[in-house]
Amino acid sequence: MPEIKVERNLSRERQEELGVSEWPIWKKEASEFHWTYYIEETCYLLEGEATVTPLNGGEPVRFGAGDLVVFPPDLACVWNITKPVRKHYHLD
Repeated sequence: MPEIKVERNLSRERQEELGVSEWPIWKKEASEFHWTYYIEETCYLLEGEATVTPLNGGEPVRFGAGDLVVFPPDLACVWNITKPVRKHYHLD
């Protein structure tokens, strides 16, 4: 079962190592929606807070500003954005 991975409070050094500042930015208001990842996505939250719940029975994962999150391919989930999100993202 694919898992959502979270690195909390990502250091400036780690951000630079990954090239986060070069990634595009995505924004979304507080909302709830279904999403399926067909390829791996890595994102770094600049602002906001969300909980993503896998639809395959996995545990909900909560994350917020300062966290790096990796969503595996073939993950079907529900996003619940509780504070508007602004994030850098990278697709692999």
